[in-house]
Amino acid sequence: MKVKIPDELKADMPQTPWGKILSATPVIMAVVATLLAGLASSEMTRAQYDRSLAAQEQSKAGDQWSFFQAKRLRGAFQHNTLDLLESIAEVHPLEAEALRQAAAQLPAGAASLKAGLSALLDSAAGQKTLAALQEAQLPSVGAGAAPEPRLKAALDALESSRPESQIAPLVAQVSDRTIEEALRTAKDRAQAFDEAVQPVSQMIDLLGKLFAQRAASSGFASGTGPSLGRDFTAARLRFTALRYEAEARLNQAIANFYELQVRRGNLSAERHHARSQRFFYGMLAAQMAVIVSTLAIATRRRNLLWSLAAAAGVAAIAFAIYVYLYV
Repeated sequence: MKVKIPDELKADMPQTPWGKILSATPVIMAVVATLLAGLASSEMTRAQYDRSLAAQEQSKAGDQWSFFQAKRLRGAFQHNTLDLLESIAEVHPLEAEALRQAAAQLPAGAASLKAGLSALLDSAAGQKTLAALQEAQLPSVGAGAAPEPRLKAALDALESSRPESQIAPLVAQVSDRTIEEALRTAKDRAQAFDEAVQPVSQMIDLLGKLFAQRAASSGFASGTGPSLGRDFTAARLRFTALRYEAEARLNQAIANFYELQVRRGNLSAERHHARSQRFFYGMLAAQMAVIVSTLAIATRRRNLLWSLAAAAGVAAIAFAIYVYLYV
């Protein structure tokens, strides 16, 4: 907003300090109004950015919740299948010696599978992996560091589905950096779990090929073949069900942190939107000061009008400083 004082009005102004201040008031207030307009626009842009970022985080949270639900359903399906198997047939613990005998009875065409299974079952790592499959023990990736009290309070409020009016103040007390670090830790734990469970998954795949090969041929020992296959199926179902449950909980933790980021983004967007509105009100006050001070130059009652202009300008500046520092 550019203000130009006509030469006739300038000539009418007394060449005193008071007159110089009065003639400079419209220009100063125009500069203040322009600055406040820029601040209002900047705050509105940041509000829109935070809203957009929160929408992206909500999409990521939705993906994690989808993984959580899918893995919970798969785990429940594995449990139900295991219960059905145990109710209709006798299931025994999976024995390493029986697996070695089964691998030794493979036909000549499966020499590579036989060698791979023999090497795996004879190695220390293979025996440890087989024990984890036999006992349905998941690899430990550590419980992780306990979240700080403010973050834990916000998570508890979110998980217990409290009203938004109770969750928002708790989320506002947690910094973005704290949530980002916790989210990174949760992702690292999920990645570590995937890497730790991979050896057992590879053994399950090899044993699955073993029993598929045996089923396709007639070279298994009578009586032991079907029972050993059921034992393997039961062990696989039991371990897989536990794995899906653990992965679902890891996805749930990641989703909760994304949800906190969504709420932090929405709170930040609301704050910037409110600041934009207040800066806009300050700009209106500064523009009013421009108008009144310009009228003061053109009228004889300059003291009163200039006082009003000065009051409006000071109020606009003071209000802008308050919004910038405290809102």
